[in-house]
Amino acid sequence: MACRSCNEFKADSTEAIDPLTGETTPLFNPRTQRWSDNFTWTSDATTVEGLTIIGRATIVCLRMNNPVILVARRRWTISGWHPPDD
Repeated sequence: MACRSCNEFKADSTEAIDPLTGETTPLFNPRTQRWSDNFTWTSDATTVEGLTIIGRATIVCLRMNNPVILVARRRWTISGWHPPDD
């Protein structure tokens, strides 16, 4: 349940380190957790921000804000395709 880029960065990882606390935590699980409980969008809808330890660690592990995806999100926003509904 991830885009190709995020899935490639995830590989077989099931946990990651929160950059704020340094604690190891499980990655976000879309089957059991709500996206909006763990993440939010910046005002321009291009960058994902973590609201929780799980959100922050997942963003770093999956490189969810890499330069390529940020450009794509800008284009998607202009086209009205982004951000997605929760």
